[in-house]
Order: sequence, then structure tokens, then C-alpha cells
Amino acid sequence: MPKGSVSASVIRRLPRYHRFLRELADDGVVRISSGDLAARMGLTASQIRQDLNCFGGFGQQGYGYNVQSLYEEIGRILGLGTHRRAVLIGAGNLGRAIAQHMDFVSRGFELSAIFDLDPELIGRQIAGVAIQNITALYDYCKRMNPTVAILCIPKEAAIKLSRDLVSLGVRGFWNFSHYDLALDYEGIVVENVHLGDSLSILCYRLSEMEK
Repeated sequence: MPKGSVSASVIRRLPRYHRFLRELADDGVVRISSGDLAARMGLTASQIRQDLNCFGGFGQQGYGYNVQSLYEEIGRILGLGTHRRAVLIGAGNLGRAIAQHMDFVSRGFELSAIFDLDPELIGRQIAGVAIQNITALYDYCKRMNPTVAILCIPKEAAIKLSRDLVSLGVRGFWNFSHYDLALDYEGIVVENVHLGDSLSILCYRLSEMEK
């Protein structure tokens, strides 16, 4: 399938496939049918086949999917072996939680630096990475050429800083700054994350059940 023709909904399901397949492999499962995988994931077998066919399809009729091979293939599609350098900006509660608990390496990234403007935080380490003064960010980007910036800062700071980072070569933004960052530059990717949206959806679903 041509580059860019895969729908966003399919792409968003790929990490979930990858996670479930890892669990299956860890449990010693060697192969699985689309029906069994669908039952575990709450999808339909047809949906799984359609999703995987976007990338060529990987099953064998009468056999199903080889769990380890499919896990590795989806990891390759996601680009998880690239280990792109990432910087985290904002070492408050959320930033620290992300740095401490996110397995960046298994998801294709290396957390190489953390920046903040709070003098009480500068010099501390999170997950083995020292927090640097935000004033050192520009020089760091020029020297180390990070690909991705993780933004855990207020909206106003994120708007200006993201534009500056684009000029310094950053091409991807994982944005937790509580608004939808939109950068109108060619070749720039933004993933806006709103934890509150997810909680609101949970509230809606509970409300629907209670009607």
C-alpha cells in the first residue's frame, strides 16, 4: 500500500496489536488465528485481517499467524528499532512520571536529556538523566540533533518553544501541554496527548450504562 494511504485508525491499533502479541509470546503461544486474536482484543477477525492486509498480510490460511514473527513485523512497521534521540521539556510531576516509567527504548526512542527552568530541579537525575537548565536547550539541540521533543509545559511556552525547536531540527512532538499543538511545517509530526479526554470518555461510558 502506498505511503500515507493507511488510515489513522489502523495506525493507532498497531501498538495494541504489538502489545497483545508480546504478551502471547511471553505466555509461550506460537501461533494464533485471527478469530482467537480478535476475541482477546475485543475486535473482529475481519477487522484484524483488514488492518494487517494494509501492510501485506502475514497469516497463512489454515495456520493463522506466527506470534513471534507478527510481533517482530509490527515492531518493524512501527519503527521501534530506530532509537531516535528525544528530549523532555518540563520536569514537573507529569514530566518526571513519564521519564521514570516510560520504556522509551522498546518504543523506538532514547531519552537523552531533560530540561526545566526550576532551579530546585536542575541537577537532579530522573531515570539516570540529569535535569538541565532550559537555557542550555538550544545549544544541546545544535550539538546532539534530537529528533523528538516531549512537551510537559504550559500552552504559552509550548507554542513558542515548539517553533524554535523546529528550526533546530526537531521533527516530532509528543505534546502533553493541554492543548492541540498545530505546526504548519512540512515533515513535522505532532502527537497531542490529552489524559483528561480519556477520563471524560470513561465518564461518558459509565453514564450511558447508568441510563
